[in-house]
Amino acid sequence: MSEAITRSATTSPGLLTSLEPLLREWLPRQRWFAGKGRPVTGFSLVAATELLPVTTQLGLYHLLVRARQPALQGPGDCYQLLIGTREALPPRLAPALIGHVDQGPLAGRTVYDALYDARPAAVLLEAMRTRARIGALRFDRDGDDSGGEGGIPAGLVARMVTAEQSNSSIVYGDTFILKLLRRVMPGVNPDLELPLALAREGCPRVPAPVAWIHTDTAGTTDPDAKPNAEDSYVLGVLQPFVRGATDGWELALRELAKGEDFSAEARALGRATAEVHLALARALPTVTLGHAQLRPLIDGMTDRLDAAVQAVPALHPYAPGLRSAYEALSDLAAEGQTWTAQRIHGDLHLGQCLRSPSGEWSLIDFEGEPSKPLAERRLPQPPARDIAGMLRSFDYAAHSLHPRPPGWAAVCRAAYCAGYAEVAGRDPRTDPVLLRAYETDKAVYEVVYEARHRPDWLPVPMSAVQRLAAPG
Repeated sequence: MSEAITRSATTSPGLLTSLEPLLREWLPRQRWFAGKGRPVTGFSLVAATELLPVTTQLGLYHLLVRARQPALQGPGDCYQLLIGTREALPPRLAPALIGHVDQGPLAGRTVYDALYDARPAAVLLEAMRTRARIGALRFDRDGDDSGGEGGIPAGLVARMVTAEQSNSSIVYGDTFILKLLRRVMPGVNPDLELPLALAREGCPRVPAPVAWIHTDTAGTTDPDAKPNAEDSYVLGVLQPFVRGATDGWELALRELAKGEDFSAEARALGRATAEVHLALARALPTVTLGHAQLRPLIDGMTDRLDAAVQAVPALHPYAPGLRSAYEALSDLAAEGQTWTAQRIHGDLHLGQCLRSPSGEWSLIDFEGEPSKPLAERRLPQPPARDIAGMLRSFDYAAHSLHPRPPGWAAVCRAAYCAGYAEVAGRDPRTDPVLLRAYETDKAVYEVVYEARHRPDWLPVPMSAVQRLAAPG
């Protein structure tokens, strides 16, 4: 086994003060910034690591910073930044510009988002390849080194993926893809935890983590400490890159535009989902939900509905019918029915699925809903929640084409459930009360989201609300 490369890392005093005026303007403009609509009033430094010393050519800092915003409870969201420094930026890096520093240890230099730059991106891959320890940053891999440096070859050319929103990704030579989490939280992150569990279970439907980046903000250098320690931040996960793959959303829209049937793909996607659910149930504990355990889930759905009605008045006429979906589930539980809860994907939709050129489907992005605390994302839940998310996604795809093809979503929904049943041995539609409750909860969330961010899309979830609120 190769030895981990360990070196201390120092940062100049006043580094954050030097950057703060620029970050205050730059950070809110980034697509992955969660606090839009509120100004940033300041920053606090969680951790700082110098990855490349500041020279006349190139410097590189890894920062974890908290952004302070008015009317935001708690200490503020923590963001991961890779800050490059140069005397001047070449034209190819113009989109990465953060600004020109005029004070502090970086005075006179230009700073930029280093993920756009191939050389800093290569520093991250080399650190994972060699299991480096740099200050509080730790670069780890799963398994042994029988393949030589964990099977990660040196010198792969890096390029940033530009089509992301909540995180950032770098592709290395069409061999690996590194997902870097931008808004980070301390604790066990399901985006690493679940793919690792699935890999050890031998599930081929999820690309197995090759390496990952994490940090202990206490600065530990213990080489045997686990990446899932509660005082550790998971910062990034390296996985195999599926060459030539198309995500399910793009594929569905392409087939819709051509007037092609998508039911065979929907059925295959149902089978893939069931394989992942079964593997997660084998790998991690499951629990039984009776009336007492289900009560908090139903209360949460009801509370979200009440808040949504206040936020979007168009929901008001449908509120009694929507509430009946939750009451029906509560009634079943009161009669003694139970359900099995387990670890699930947590945010499943067509965009979280990849179809390889050979036709195989993979599920990706197990982070869950980024706005929720990690502890909540890691709770066991009925698989119906994932299934409801996918059913809603077919509805969204159908509404993206004008005029909307009649029956397309219904055919895909049925095919997906049938494919799921082929593997799981149970059709989700045989538990219509549970499925309706989760689909209702998802549609209510969508109404609020679209009303706030994409009003033109509001008719999509509202059409589902009308259907779900109708008497059974």
